Amino acid sequence: MKAMHDGDEIPLFPLGAVLFPGGLLPLRIFEARYLDMVGECMREQKGFGICSIKSGSEVGRAASCYSVGTLAVIQDFDRAEDGLLSIVARGERRFRILHSRVDPNQLLRANVAWLDDADDTPLPPQHRPMADFLAQLIQRAGAPFTGITADFDSSAWVAGRLAELLPFALADKQRLLEMDAALDRLDLIYGELLAEELSHHR
Repeated sequence: MKAMHDGDEIPLFPLGAVLFPGGLLPLRIFEARYLDMVGECMREQKGFGICSIKSGSEVGRAASCYSVGTLAVIQDFDRAEDGLLSIVARGERRFRILHSRVDPNQLLRANVAWLDDADDTPLPPQHRPMADFLAQLIQRAGAPFTGITADFDSSAWVAGRLAELLPFALADKQRLLEMDAALDRLDLIYGELLAEELSHHR
């Protein structure tokens, strides 16, 4: 990976999903613009930005994205029997979009400012059950998540994986991504989002 500087231009992949630093996101690529983007990223050994969609869709004309996203690098790739390209993207670092433009093929590109990683702290004892719950979620999710390098003592890592794996609304996941403090993420997940989710399963 090249050194990162504010103002860097990166290609964007708008999705109905949110990727956090340290997370994994399996993707199936079939549109020509994204096949070209993947080839460009692999040739130039660079990443691409994953941003959640504010309006529009994942296919067709370029969608409108939230301004905060995560740089992703290609960790693994494979050509499936149906001819589609399957990749596993790994989240690296958050960014904020400064300016964006649309290529003729509807691929979005943006100049970005890099955001510092969320302030991390050791997982507080009161949140240990969340780490135990996360371990179960990862086992249920299967590959590639079961092969991830785990850090159940990190508030940022636990909060990020819970936000990715639990079926929260996209806007809630985006709100968590935009938070700078890992403990704030954990408190929101535990006090509001997870409590609501668990209540649906009682």
